[in-house]
Amino acid sequence: MAQAKRATVYLEPSLHRALRVKAAETDVSVSELVNDAIRFRLAEDAEDLQTFRTRAAEPTSSFESLVSALKRRGKL
Repeated sequence: MAQAKRATVYLEPSLHRALRVKAAETDVSVSELVNDAIRFRLAEDAEDLQTFRTRAAEPTSSFESLVSALKRRGKL
């Protein structure tokens, strides 16, 4: 792992307490838990962005044409 960078973050007291309890229960440092949570959230965001890029090329249709098509098929 590269040299860790220090950051100051302010946590709600209940989150801080829960984080410390989780760290103690799992024998993982608070820093590791925070890093894992951030990595997970960033990966989730990257996945969403990739989905948006992929779907950007999909054809679009108006709401009205969707309703008409559903009515033609007897779905509405």
